[in-house]
Amino acid sequence: MKKKFSPPRVCPVCGEDVPRKSLACPECGADERSGWRDQAHTYDGLDLPDNEFDYDDFVSREFGQATPKPAAQGIWWFAGIALLLALLWGLFHG
Repeated sequence: MKKKFSPPRVCPVCGEDVPRKSLACPECGADERSGWRDQAHTYDGLDLPDNEFDYDDFVSREFGQATPKPAAQGIWWFAGIALLLALLWGLFHG
């Protein structure tokens, strides 16, 4: 004899609310055969590790360590001072 199945309150596939006597999720179409299981009532839908995510470690592994370029910083100071001098010269001699 086959056990009567009741859908979960929240779809374990997409996280949307599932109506009470629904045979499938109205949002993603998941049903008993494609994604709902007997444990669907307790499954939170996420398979994330329990430990904390370290963003700085992730960035350094993905992109390497960022090294500041001191030469480029000096160029911006020079450009800013030159622009300021040009504006002052334009105000007094224009």
